[in-house]
Amino acid sequence: MTPRRTLGRIVWTVAAVAAAWIIAAAFYAAPVSAQNGPSGRDYFPNVTLTTHEGKHVRFYDDLIKGKVVAIDLIYTTCQYACPLETARLVQVQRVLGDRVGRDIFFYSITIDPDHDTPEVLAQYAEKYHVGPGWLFLTGKASDIELISRKLGLYSPPNPANPDGHRPMLLVGNETTGQWMRNSALDNPKFLARTIGDWMDSWEDGARKALRSFADAPTVTIDAGEYTFRNHCIACHSIGGGDAIGPDLKGVAANRDRAWLKRFIATPDKVLAAGDPTALALLEKYKQVRMPNLSLTEQDAAALIDYIERESSGEAAAKAASAAPIDMRSSVDPAPLIDAYLRMQRALAGDTLDGVLESAAALATETAKIGSAAATIKMAANPFAEVKDLAAARDAFGPLSDAIIAYARANNATSSDHLSVAFCPMLKKYWLQKGETIRNPYYGSRMPDCGRIIDDTKDTKDTKDTKDTKQKVNHNDGRPS
Repeated sequence: MTPRRTLGRIVWTVAAVAAAWIIAAAFYAAPVSAQNGPSGRDYFPNVTLTTHEGKHVRFYDDLIKGKVVAIDLIYTTCQYACPLETARLVQVQRVLGDRVGRDIFFYSITIDPDHDTPEVLAQYAEKYHVGPGWLFLTGKASDIELISRKLGLYSPPNPANPDGHRPMLLVGNETTGQWMRNSALDNPKFLARTIGDWMDSWEDGARKALRSFADAPTVTIDAGEYTFRNHCIACHSIGGGDAIGPDLKGVAANRDRAWLKRFIATPDKVLAAGDPTALALLEKYKQVRMPNLSLTEQDAAALIDYIERESSGEAAAKAASAAPIDMRSSVDPAPLIDAYLRMQRALAGDTLDGVLESAAALATETAKIGSAAATIKMAANPFAEVKDLAAARDAFGPLSDAIIAYARANNATSSDHLSVAFCPMLKKYWLQKGETIRNPYYGSRMPDCGRIIDDTKDTKDTKDTKDTKQKVNHNDGRPS
């Protein structure tokens, strides 16, 4: 075993033990409050900052007081941890859904205020598809240093560290005085749990005895898959379409393998050398730089092998041979369907108003439901990339298929006047309330194009049967 691998295992073990202590503290620590230690106005600076939207805010009065918050330091020209840090927090935001901006608030403060003006920060937020409830902030350099020192996020200048700061995330609840510092590169679900549950008063959390490590299942780790999920999945997919960075399906066949290894291991050096392919990718993906994550050539080789296997259809073959997903769930489907219906009504009305917020709320509900809603979660992911009505309508078709299948499995169409509708022109389905057709794919161009269907009808028939609509019963929906 190489020294690097040995060190990696030691670090992983230490991290696991630290996580266990954090979890134990979260569930067994005595209740805390802001009065138990330095907190509040007497501790936090109340300096003025400027948001990426150009608004002036006070750090304590407007951003911290009475809120659950997640705060990190970034700078937009960073070529190291910041790109992955921001992309990872976008994943966390999607898990938390519409809670962000309502009872949880994200703040990213630049440590390079001379360059990172509100306009630059706004462009940065757009490139990473940041949702509502997340502010990017700039201000006077002295004020930002004061804030970073008070929050324990300050990094002194270090010539040996070109990054300029540590990728740390401070999460806390100013009301209760609960604060915790994590790596901003941690698992998104773990971070979402930390922010969404533990900071909402530990004393109200479930006080369950921790399971013994002896009961932990044996874990088999594929080095390539681990590298992809730990470093790449925040910005890339394999067959799921472009995200912040390109879809990697087929990249092992389309690019020179030696070039891929160099670019994965040292993307900053490849760009600095003026490599035309790297520069073209930088231009195509809005100047979002692939960070140098200190991966070795061995890491890169394992990653390329994994991408190649996934691209070849091996994953699809395994999925096809797997047992069908059981979509039955005991979780109330109403919030999930309500979020979907808000999207349907907006698209039928030719507007994106509330569509992305509803998509985020829908994603939050799928996280509560779990594996039964896995296909819905996958179908909702493309809405993070939606920029216009056409793209939203394209993404709405697969989402509708998944929602209808879930609704049928849980008998959710048997009440509350829910109907399954079919557009014969596009051969697409959707779920709506009532029998008056409101076509989300055409909107005002052909609002009543379609019909209510049931399983006794031939849903492939393309005749316009608007005058012979049938009320949906509990078995209605898209045919299997």
